[in-house]
Amino acid sequence: MNQIKIAPSLLSADFGCLRSQARLLEPLAASFHVDVMDGHFVPNLTIGPPVVNRFRQGVEKPLDIHLMIEHPRVYGPQFDIREGDSITFHEESADSTPETIDALRGTGARVGLSVRPGTPLDRIFRWLDRIDLVLVMSVEPGFGGQAFLPDALDRIRLLRREAGDELQIHVDGGVHKGNVRAVVEAGADVVVAGSAIYSSPDPVMAIRELISVGSGNPAT
Repeated sequence: MNQIKIAPSLLSADFGCLRSQARLLEPLAASFHVDVMDGHFVPNLTIGPPVVNRFRQGVEKPLDIHLMIEHPRVYGPQFDIREGDSITFHEESADSTPETIDALRGTGARVGLSVRPGTPLDRIFRWLDRIDLVLVMSVEPGFGGQAFLPDALDRIRLLRREAGDELQIHVDGGVHKGNVRAVVEAGADVVVAGSAIYSSPDPVMAIRELISVGSGNPAT
């Protein structure tokens, strides 16, 4: 059984010390999930390219940049990209999907697509051969700390059947040690976890438990 990959979501970290919060988990993290929100596409406002580009100085693990914004084609290329980084945008955004894919591909990033939980997943099937990953939202995008939507498991299974083994599936929202194994068994390659890690009194132990349970080992 392969060890599950965990991407800590910095949305749940202390924004006053993001870099140190990331470094705390870096030995165990596969990557770091960075939520970029514009207050229009979703009803929340977070950080943009200047903050993300400064944050990643001194952080070695890749970044999975999740653009929950109206114009990903415009702002996506403003991020400093290193090998292994990915940028994911929403198919429901205002920009042309093929043009946005091309613009993000031009940065050197791996390109991902996502849709809201209420959007039919087959809306993105025609783009699967042009992207590297799909981010399955298991909560409504915009805020951390939400409960996992059970329908997400069926969406993960559907996507895995449609995409085969080549496409990487990330799952974001409400994942904790009580459901992480089900998420992995449904077909997830990378699990995004925010409050399950950073709301714990011991974030290092929390990510260790997620990796252990998600990989099929008994909880410790």
